[in-house]
Amino acid sequence: MKLGQWIALLILLASVYILWQIRDLLLIVFAAVVLANSLNLLARWLQKRLNIQRSPAVLLSVLCLLGFAIAFFWLIVPPFAKQLQEIFVLAPQGIQQVGDWLNSLDRAVPAGVRPFVPNFNSVAQQALPVVNRLLGGSFAFFSSSLGTMINVLLILVLGLMMLINPTPYRGGFIRLFPSFYRRRVDQILLECETSLGQWIVGALTSMGVIAILSTLGLSAIRVPAALANGVLAGLLNFIPNLGPTISVIPPMAIALLDSPVKALLVLGLYVGIQQFESNLLTPYLMAQHVNLLPAVTLLAQVFFASIFGFWGLLLALPLVVVCQIWIRRALIEDVMDRLDQAPPRLTPAPTEPDAIATPEAEL
Repeated sequence: MKLGQWIALLILLASVYILWQIRDLLLIVFAAVVLANSLNLLARWLQKRLNIQRSPAVLLSVLCLLGFAIAFFWLIVPPFAKQLQEIFVLAPQGIQQVGDWLNSLDRAVPAGVRPFVPNFNSVAQQALPVVNRLLGGSFAFFSSSLGTMINVLLILVLGLMMLINPTPYRGGFIRLFPSFYRRRVDQILLECETSLGQWIVGALTSMGVIAILSTLGLSAIRVPAALANGVLAGLLNFIPNLGPTISVIPPMAIALLDSPVKALLVLGLYVGIQQFESNLLTPYLMAQHVNLLPAVTLLAQVFFASIFGFWGLLLALPLVVVCQIWIRRALIEDVMDRLDQAPPRLTPAPTEPDAIATPEAEL
């Protein structure tokens, strides 16, 4: 390698090291971008529907967000907090009852086989660290209220700054790329903005529908704390795969205190709601433009949660939406597909211009 190549390699390694050290800050910036993109989508819709300028539309979108937050904390949070305390009391009792049933079955196992049958309490103790790791340290996340408030405040401030004047931030990011590729980067950013906005609308709508259906269904089955369980089901639906699985545990544990039949009814209710959401609601809302494989989504959640903690788990899906667009457009189409199309050069290159399309010619 030449001296210039060694220098370029060292600069690349230093850049990767610096980005790794500030990975938490980068994730906060990405969360701010998601927030700014959501409000910008609402501002564009208001601008088109009301036929107004961008500044009033942005102000209205921020007021809508503020009004929604006030209404949520005024109407939903008080009864939710009251019933959440009831969940914290009843759910452990139901889980303990399951443990007692399993331990009673363990005593019926022959003595020769009993050492090979796992005990419920030991399995629960061994599974707790794994679940906590998989959830990205969410318990530590919620216990540090000051750090959480600072991060949320930083996301709000950065998101509003990007929303008010997005052009300098977008232009500055595009200028990080070579001049011949900047038009292509602008196209990729536009596609990311469209897909991310469509995912946000679909995710928020799905959360609201699942919260309402879960609350109504649990109320019909007469499960205590139906509102709190329904709101939890809606909020946890923001985390695909893991969220719906976790949300069914508290209502099932509470229903077990009445009868196993009621617990099975709760399980059937949640399975039916998730089938409706995944097979009918989500494809209709997203119109198949945000197509993510379930296995890829699950692996991405584990990967981002292990690196970024709870924020990585929370933002895993929008990260996958953006990453898959960049990988497909920048890596596969612009690099790998071109290598496949380029013919092998067995003789010296001719003096006339090459017939193969270059990025400048395409852009």
